[in-house]
Amino acid sequence: MTADHIVAFKTIIRKEFLRFARIWIQTILPSVITMFLYITIFGNFIGDKIGSIKEFSYIEYIIPGLIIIPIITNSYMNVVGSFYSGRFQKSTEELLVSPVPNWIILVGYVSGGVLRALIVGFAVYVVTIFFIDIPIHNIPFVLFITVLTAFLFSIAGFINAAYAKSFDDINIVPTFVLNPLTYLGGTFYSIESLPQIWQDVSLFNPIAYIVSVFRYGFLGLEETSIYVSLTIIIVFIIILFKIGLIMLEKGIGIKN
Repeated sequence: MTADHIVAFKTIIRKEFLRFARIWIQTILPSVITMFLYITIFGNFIGDKIGSIKEFSYIEYIIPGLIIIPIITNSYMNVVGSFYSGRFQKSTEELLVSPVPNWIILVGYVSGGVLRALIVGFAVYVVTIFFIDIPIHNIPFVLFITVLTAFLFSIAGFINAAYAKSFDDINIVPTFVLNPLTYLGGTFYSIESLPQIWQDVSLFNPIAYIVSVFRYGFLGLEETSIYVSLTIIIVFIIILFKIGLIMLEKGIGIKN
């Protein structure tokens, strides 16, 4: 990476940071409020009735999943919103005709999504510690999984933004794909408690593996193979990153 590449990368990152930081009431605060509501409802009203899961209280068991949800949604929505806005305003065309390599453009936008996800993830974690003393089994591993997850869904958001034909299109994937996969990925329950047929179906849900490894980082509870889960996440990152580069090289969704 040359000095010019570093300058270009830092410029994109700075633009992305200022974009979501200026409207933090819309980008960061909603996740904090949602986490407060989840803890209040599931911790105080539902958790006591359910009891414990695998030697952990119900609220302790679901906290990792509750934290990963805003990480997924914020990394995705940051990039899909930013890149589509750039397409709408024709500013992305200036990037494509500049001497900035496509991979720098892609990594810059994706890193903006990762940065927002990290800030939101930390904010919602701070909310949890005011209500429950949630343990962290392996802090470096939690940070590693957070970055991988945010990177993955930031790329997915980039691809969605390139294909979107209108502002309405950028909400289709979160509404009809991400949300169902997230809530069916073991966030609020143990997959092992499901009938065998639904356990088998859950094996095809990539978010189930993300929730599982994130829960391992917090609780030390290994529900699925850590190595298999990491492999799945990394393979998806490589595939989607390659697709993103191809789309930039061909100008899909950008060039008329």
